[in-house]
Amino acid sequence: MKGYKQAILVREDLGMSKGKMIAQACHASLKAYKKADSEDVKSWEDQGEKKVVLEVGADDIKERFQRAKSKGIPAAMVKDAGHTEVDPGTVTAVGVGPAENSKIDSVTGDLKLIK
Repeated sequence: MKGYKQAILVREDLGMSKGKMIAQACHASLKAYKKADSEDVKSWEDQGEKKVVLEVGADDIKERFQRAKSKGIPAAMVKDAGHTEVDPGTVTAVGVGPAENSKIDSVTGDLKLIK
């Protein structure tokens, strides 16, 4: 059986509070989920909705987003409205998947988990 997961890439370099980071990660997760293939979503849900939250830098986040899109993996970029901690339009997070583990890993496999 193929494994499925979703990766959420969050910029730690912005100095966001934990609450802000969590909110941005949630936005990215939901936006990417809405773009996913219904069969992938069902498999992911049946397997427990595995998610990994990974740290990424400013220079890398847009490239990872484009790489996912070019591979046909559902991906969504979050640009903050700028009401609280960061400037308007700042890219804070990207959601990738849900999709097969191997597809997600081809885009995010070298990134580290947020601690």
